[in-house]
Amino acid sequence: MDSHSKHVITRMVLVYEVIGFTAIIAIIWLDEIFDFPAILLDAPPTPVNWQESLFESGLFLILGWVILYFTSRIMQRLKYLEGTLYVCASCKKIRDPDNIWHAMETFIGSKGDVRFSHGICPECAEKLYPDFNPYKIIGANKTGGEKAKSRSTGDNGRADLKM
Repeated sequence: MDSHSKHVITRMVLVYEVIGFTAIIAIIWLDEIFDFPAILLDAPPTPVNWQESLFESGLFLILGWVILYFTSRIMQRLKYLEGTLYVCASCKKIRDPDNIWHAMETFIGSKGDVRFSHGICPECAEKLYPDFNPYKIIGANKTGGEKAKSRSTGDNGRADLKM
């Protein structure tokens, strides 16, 4: 999804929220003018109370602006997180919009409720630890080879060291 379509989606979400709050305020005023409970439910008619309608409309306007503000902020954050991240090819630090480089764990951890755990991929395990590769041991277990007593696999299929 390109940047333009994300902007259109954000704008449409905000427009729908504005339409919703406008409809609520319109219903408040229409109820005050036409007295819907008296018409629809045969309730006793009530006199028009402009002050109450103004107060209720003001509360909904304030609530609407607060919700629009937070929706806009959330959508901007989503666009940023879905956008391009500049990652250092050597140390894997990430550059933020202010051109400050952060460790990947720090950067992503500051953007949401994310916890990190470190592991090693099969290619790096083969390259760095050719004689002590947990993925080879797991593969041998799956094919009926010798059993590894120092390794186990979790629910996610990763090799976890037990020391």
